[in-house]
Amino acid sequence: MAPVGSEGGTRGRGSDRRRNSRPPSDERRSAWVLHFEKDQVRSGQRYAYRLNGGPERPDPAARWQPDGIHRPSAVLCLDDFHWTDAGWRGIPRKDLVFYELHVGTFTPEGTFDAIIPRLPALRELGVTAIEFMPVAQFSGTRNWGYDGVYPYAPQQSYGGPHGLQRLVDACHSHGLAAFLDVVYNHIGPEGSYLSDFGPYFTERYRTPWGVAINYDDRGSDEVRAFVCNNVRMWINDYHFDGLRLDAIHAIYDFSARHIVRDIKEAAEAAAKGRGYAAHIVAESDLNDVRVLLSRERGGYGLDAQWSDDFHHTAHTCLTGERQGYYLDYGQPEQLAKALTDTFVLDGGYSRSRDRSHGGSNAGLPGDRFVVCTQNHDQIGNRAAGDRLSTLLPPSAQRLVATLLLLAPYLPLLFMGEEYGETRPFQFFCSFGNPELIADVRTGRRREFEAFHKDGEVPDPQAEATFEASRLSWSWESDPHRSGLRLLYQDLLRARREWPALRDYVQRTARLLPTTDHVLELTRGKSGTDSQGTIRALFNLSEREQRIPDGGDEHFRWSSEAERYHGMRNPDRSDQTLLPYECLVFHEERQAYES
Repeated sequence: MAPVGSEGGTRGRGSDRRRNSRPPSDERRSAWVLHFEKDQVRSGQRYAYRLNGGPERPDPAARWQPDGIHRPSAVLCLDDFHWTDAGWRGIPRKDLVFYELHVGTFTPEGTFDAIIPRLPALRELGVTAIEFMPVAQFSGTRNWGYDGVYPYAPQQSYGGPHGLQRLVDACHSHGLAAFLDVVYNHIGPEGSYLSDFGPYFTERYRTPWGVAINYDDRGSDEVRAFVCNNVRMWINDYHFDGLRLDAIHAIYDFSARHIVRDIKEAAEAAAKGRGYAAHIVAESDLNDVRVLLSRERGGYGLDAQWSDDFHHTAHTCLTGERQGYYLDYGQPEQLAKALTDTFVLDGGYSRSRDRSHGGSNAGLPGDRFVVCTQNHDQIGNRAAGDRLSTLLPPSAQRLVATLLLLAPYLPLLFMGEEYGETRPFQFFCSFGNPELIADVRTGRRREFEAFHKDGEVPDPQAEATFEASRLSWSWESDPHRSGLRLLYQDLLRARREWPALRDYVQRTARLLPTTDHVLELTRGKSGTDSQGTIRALFNLSEREQRIPDGGDEHFRWSSEAERYHGMRNPDRSDQTLLPYECLVFHEERQAYES
């Protein structure tokens, strides 16, 4: 394997993982180790590889792809950037409040640098961690990011490597942790040349996106090293506070040491000595805490995992939707279970799967789980990409926000939900291969037939689909939007200041037996040696509800307060729940200063 210096290069056809996934022969895997002296190569110098006299190929571990996925790679000198975050010490796990955003649609400019002026508003809101959807180089300029093909190269149309460094540095200067969503379960369908360089894929397993990455088949040692080195790069070279691992249930590895465990250990080693931890959070739909258990207990030792059961239960209870995987949810008592036991499906029968699913939460505290009421998948994986702001009335939007932020878990907000953004978040891409474009269009229609039998799915390749997904970033002139944002801000402050909301262990939830769909959540430890508990009552219905006397408790807060543009009059009795209202009571005579 010899480098080919170039300012241009040969444009090759993208390798669809479904069509070009067979591991190469031993002869094609042969390579030379290249060594460059820093003063011999300038930053930006283009280079490519020619394997055994074949065509030029970009570097699969390229740090920079300034000319796109098929062109030669560029040398990058990351040391040219001057970091200013030497005093940053990170955010403890229990204090994490995630804000998931897509770089391309968060601002009109769609760049790393354009996000920086908006960081103070997010800090003011009460967010503590920004979670960026994947930024690895993908085909074209429009993509969710889950079709990345150069895991080491930040997307050039977003601002490239130095733009990402500036953004992470700015996050730390504003007191915000920075998390990156990374994809280690598949490689995008266009522009990947990994198969030319080694056995990066295996035919043993199939993922929803094609052949699986080779973590346990012949030649997998270097594939595992490729991934673990990528983990170290994000933490060392870009100062990320943590990573979110996409869909680890689609990472197939039956070796004695699962690659997810290696990823966690690589992150720990990379963060050692810098003064703050590297949190590793996994998305998993298995409802299996092996992901979180310590290595001594046979687990992978990750810091937290996404738990979809909370979202699915809250969504179905308030919208009434029951299609697809929502078949398993929709009962109010399941919401009580989600608040106390984390997993609704913890070994019982799943109708959507037609089998038993899940396991116990093993008594783990709530700060080991991340929950949401909206995220990129749950919005984008709808025919029109519609948000809860278009599905629920204002009072129910306030209620669902209150459910999220009073829940005994780490909350995740999806960009714009804090002010009730009504613009959709749709699936979009900008592939170049006509056959692939046709496949994606057909696949999107088929994927959501179970959810939307009559609805049209926006064309994912159309630029209009991407443009429609940009945030409006406006709330000041709209009473409902400004009130909703204030509600988020107040509740996020309460999470910092109310002792009961900082207790992730002591919590109980139930449906009140003398009411119709009123959910009770109690948090905190009661007794003379405690700082008090709070009791939240959620009216899950559109009808007023009479509630029983709370005894020595004292009214503290309402989601329908006038400051949130709600319907509660100050003179109204606190023994009545308005439609979709949450009332919070405290056992001590303390007033919440709003």
